[in-house]
Amino acid sequence: MNIRQNVKIGHSACPHDCPSTCALDVEVLDEGTIGRVRGSADNSYTLGVICAKVARYAERIHHPGRLTKALKRKGEKGAGTWQEIGIEDALDEVAEAFLKAESRYGSEAVWPYYYAGTMGLLMRDGINRLRHVKKYSGMYDTFCVTLSWPGILAGQGKIAGPDPREMSLADLVVIWGTNAVHTQVNVMTHALKARKERGAKIAVIDVYETATMKQADLGLIIRPGTDGALACAVMHVLFRDGYADWDYLERFSDCPREFEAHLATRDPAWASAITGLEPSQIEAFARLIGEHRRTFFRIGYGFSRSRNGAVNVHAVSCIPVVTGAWQYEGGGALHSNSGIYHMKKSLIEGLDAMDPSVRVLEQGRIGEVLLGNPRDLGDGPPVMAMLFQNTNPVSVAPDQNRVKQGMARPDLFTCVHEQFMTETAEMADIVLPATMFMEHDDIYTSGGHQHLLAGPKLIEAPGDCRSNHEIIVGLARRVGASHPGFEMTPAEILDHTLRESGWGTWEELKENRWIDCQPKFEEAHFLNGFKQPGGKFRFRPDWRKVVYKPQVKAKLGPIDDIPEFPDHWTVIEEADAEHPFRLATSPARNFLNSSFNETPTSRAKEGRPELMMNPKDLAQLNLTSDDKVKVGNRRGVVTLHVRAFDGVQPGVVIAESIWPNSAFEDGCGINSLTGADQPAPLSGCAFHDNRVWVRPA
Repeated sequence: MNIRQNVKIGHSACPHDCPSTCALDVEVLDEGTIGRVRGSADNSYTLGVICAKVARYAERIHHPGRLTKALKRKGEKGAGTWQEIGIEDALDEVAEAFLKAESRYGSEAVWPYYYAGTMGLLMRDGINRLRHVKKYSGMYDTFCVTLSWPGILAGQGKIAGPDPREMSLADLVVIWGTNAVHTQVNVMTHALKARKERGAKIAVIDVYETATMKQADLGLIIRPGTDGALACAVMHVLFRDGYADWDYLERFSDCPREFEAHLATRDPAWASAITGLEPSQIEAFARLIGEHRRTFFRIGYGFSRSRNGAVNVHAVSCIPVVTGAWQYEGGGALHSNSGIYHMKKSLIEGLDAMDPSVRVLEQGRIGEVLLGNPRDLGDGPPVMAMLFQNTNPVSVAPDQNRVKQGMARPDLFTCVHEQFMTETAEMADIVLPATMFMEHDDIYTSGGHQHLLAGPKLIEAPGDCRSNHEIIVGLARRVGASHPGFEMTPAEILDHTLRESGWGTWEELKENRWIDCQPKFEEAHFLNGFKQPGGKFRFRPDWRKVVYKPQVKAKLGPIDDIPEFPDHWTVIEEADAEHPFRLATSPARNFLNSSFNETPTSRAKEGRPELMMNPKDLAQLNLTSDDKVKVGNRRGVVTLHVRAFDGVQPGVVIAESIWPNSAFEDGCGINSLTGADQPAPLSGCAFHDNRVWVRPA
């Protein structure tokens, strides 16, 4: 995309929930208007490439349906009738409701609820400062990384890995469980660079033929939740055929001989029956890895969103340890680099005011929390008042019907601070208009690369839009919360945070646009030892000692049943006679969770909600493409159209999401079918692990 001549160019970073966190160049046409957006060509990871939905960001920031005035509900919840109200009056009403709930039930009756609609450290996490000062109920965030990160921590001991730019130096890039073309396009930039410059091979493992797999030299389509079985069979072959690096294993792993013995029966024939692959496919994949020591494993999030997801992620992370790939530039495994930034966020989050005795409620269990499940509430009061920022749980949370029931409680007060009238905003008592990322200051770190980026304010916000920080400060003053962070500007908080974290000043970061935080090669490749006692990678993890969030003490789910070594753990929601299909709700290319599903171009490109099904299954059900079907299980029923797709195994169906609930005939979105139970070891949302039936509508 070309930037127009003689137009002011502003610099920023994409704020959305994507590991790429692209560095951006933005046309600033006037004080309130942007033009075209492109990736920064001089950023060594972005390399000028961004996804199409962010490239057309002007369509979103200047959308005619954007919220610019505070709104107060008229009539019943969800009726869609509103009256405009002044922003200060709206904050008065929110504060009054919070104080009322606190007075009657105690401070834990208020539950601030947020997530990753922006990944800016201040605008995302500043809500916690109000939470901690007021002793409102805590939130354990389980939507995204709560299954994958424990899987990495179990072996490596740290959420970090090789420089992602090393993908371009690999001889083999393995993209496992992520559709990078849809969800982190820059992975493809560096993988394709390796192919072009080095003749590298690309292998992709997923549950359907994705856009990423179509660019691969080797693509393996497996059944959902069987990645651990495939990883074990690959390692069986590596040990069997002499591809294991025993010098490396003896130095850097805990019990390689016992692990080899464990894998003796996990051969390709065993894995074939579980994964649906042919044994020859598994043999070929293992041989490809064994013959290319310089193999870069890009470990995604998608395959972790299963009830055995943590075990599967750990199993895949074991493969480059067996081959010793970590020793080589262009080798090793990267899931996320989130552990390299050492950000000191006490001022942002008010950690100095945090009281560990305050109860913590689970994000993914919002339906059960709001419906008063004693298992979730513990000894505390019911949740009576909520503030939502950066998230749309009525669409994106699991077990959607329960969430809707909870949000419809007439005695529950909710304030939603949003950019558009989302499904969650439609259920609110007060809706507050929010800024977008070019309209406020913030800083960004990335899981997918190694840059700390500046996101300065480039334009003025329309109407009465307020930043998350402004809303939190406004409420704090009204509810009697005192903290230095409530008296500071965003720039002052960011400057303090950067200085405390050892990254210089806010002005310096704005001037330089980003900081390359990548550790030295030896550290990034754990050549001085993994972050485990004795420096040894754990093939045999102690799952009870894996810590993701220190404030969450309990181990959740069937932790005592986790296999001793990597294996196929049979806790997934397998198909049965009543529910003969497995459903994965994979990401759509033009949406990002529920963001961008309000923009006309994204809606037009996606078309409509569809269920992708193998032609053999269609024929067995006497269905053809374009037929309308109902998909259901004990949690709910969804109506959508079916599409023949031979890039998926029989018995598996795919619904690329997340469409608004209103796009479905019955107003029931795809998360009506997903479960909110708590997988081991630390809970998490198993969005891609659902058994369902499919019937003609």
